[in-house]
Amino acid sequence: MSEPSFAVPIPGIAPVPSLTWTIPGLREDPTLCLRCRSAQLLCGKPVCPILVKYHAFQRTLPMVQGTTLDGSSPPGVFVGRYGYPKVSLGPLLSPIHGSTELMDTPEEWVGRSVDEVVGFRTGLVRGTVRYRVTDADRPEGLLERLQLLGLATESVESEAEFRRPPRGHLALSDSAPPFGPSAPLERVRLDVRRLDPQLDRLSSDIHANARTAVEELYERGVRVSRIQRAFSVGTLGRQGRRRLVPTRWSITAVDDLVSKRLLGAVRDLPELSEILLYSFTALDNRWRIVLLPGTYRYESIEAWYPNTIWNPSPDRIVVMGDHEGFQGRTTYASIGGCYYAARLATAEGLLRLGRQGGVVVLREVHPGEILPLGVWNVREHVREAMRRPPERLASLEELSERIRQGFAIPLDRWLRASALLHDARTQRRLEDWLAPAA
Repeated sequence: MSEPSFAVPIPGIAPVPSLTWTIPGLREDPTLCLRCRSAQLLCGKPVCPILVKYHAFQRTLPMVQGTTLDGSSPPGVFVGRYGYPKVSLGPLLSPIHGSTELMDTPEEWVGRSVDEVVGFRTGLVRGTVRYRVTDADRPEGLLERLQLLGLATESVESEAEFRRPPRGHLALSDSAPPFGPSAPLERVRLDVRRLDPQLDRLSSDIHANARTAVEELYERGVRVSRIQRAFSVGTLGRQGRRRLVPTRWSITAVDDLVSKRLLGAVRDLPELSEILLYSFTALDNRWRIVLLPGTYRYESIEAWYPNTIWNPSPDRIVVMGDHEGFQGRTTYASIGGCYYAARLATAEGLLRLGRQGGVVVLREVHPGEILPLGVWNVREHVREAMRRPPERLASLEELSERIRQGFAIPLDRWLRASALLHDARTQRRLEDWLAPAA
């Protein structure tokens, strides 16, 4: 499996050759790029042709001169997945001294522009060291310090020496936010002064399994991004079972575990008796979250406008989605980590509302999303949408009209793609046949 990063030409570094090939199979299967998202290279090319065109972002990437760097870590740590079970692990370091927490805190990025978010991430230099994932269980030396960095609660002053000057590149992934230059670490000093007390306590609990630790941390108010970081560096779980977890996997794992815990409570709530519609627009993504009367079920659908990052077609809309019923699902969702990020956000919304019901997350992606920013984009913007007052709709016909007005993509495409909306429009419930009480 390849790591979700792609070299981008930088002045002074050999550029990626100009690529003019077409994408085989796209005409026959318009979902090809959306299913692949650069991770599997389903088109058969050695690099993703879509991502290469973003080499124009090279001028935004910071250039680090020489082999030394001193500054602050947000704190941040990244674990790659290339070569698993031997992975690349290292700190994310900023040349800026002082408070840099914002650069690795996605919960604070709502309302920021694409340029700002990319600036946060490309301003971080990634040092790398190779470890086996099982090394997390008995950390020594640098790995132990990196685990402490993963538990830190504030920016950490650091000094790093690399084996070679960091190479500028832009890592693009729909699961993890982009980051900047990287180089193998020779040595690093990390002045970790304060640990998050909740993370520290669960890290010291060698009898709690990882699921229990994640759920307890969330219930105690620890931010999801911090839980994901601690999970990734192998500080949670029973002794003998702790592992380094690639950042991309840890993000989705925590979203999945937390949302399952929340949905256990959601399924015991009274049923929603009306249609609610939440709306939000950010980063050229239009969001509509629909809550339907009845028991819990969930669906997430993404519609990618022509010429968007995962849909290079100039004139075809690509729509994909997945869903689950009252009992949840046992297989991995076809649209990946975004499915679980939105499920977490909507589960939180249902709990605040005090009702269970059907949930349909509709996301329309326009060309203004010039590169993938990570799953946080889904989680935090769905969260923001559901913090706002909803529209209360009287009928499915009114809901259909709101969807038609709110999106550029025709209504019939959404209705054809949605299992839950189709069910709501065609299935009759028992109470529909019962006469109202006198």
